[in-house]
Amino acid sequence: MKTHPKGSASPRERPRPRLGPGDRARRSRQQLEKRLAASVGEAARAARMSAGLTQADVAERVGIAAEVYGRMERGRMMPSVPTLFRLCLALRLSADVGMGLVTAAAAGASLWEEDSQDKDHMPEMRRLLRTLRRMSRGQLKLMNQVASAILPQR
Repeated sequence: MKTHPKGSASPRERPRPRLGPGDRARRSRQQLEKRLAASVGEAARAARMSAGLTQADVAERVGIAAEVYGRMERGRMMPSVPTLFRLCLALRLSADVGMGLVTAAAAGASLWEEDSQDKDHMPEMRRLLRTLRRMSRGQLKLMNQVASAILPQR
């Protein structure tokens, strides 16, 4: 192992710190917030374009700087609740469309539940897995039939 003059391992060779449950939850929440900001931005851009407005027009109607609105539209910034409310009013956009809830419902909520390793660490998933582990083979078969009946066909 190569060492730096001070005797520590080089940055490339240092072991990565293990993520605890709190770190995973925080990272999962940050990913959700990024997807939500992107969803709000996409919906705002689509509504603005269909209304024939410029970013400056919308920013003026909402009462924010055009630069701030541009960051929101690009998904780089999440608006506060009052700003989101004014944005929906200015663009005549329903909040469920603006937040991507309509898209998520139409896609079976897959927009928010991308395939990721972090899904197994969500509290609901851990609770479900604990319950499933305690079930007998017959109970598991029954649960599989119920899940197959209620989940959308792929």
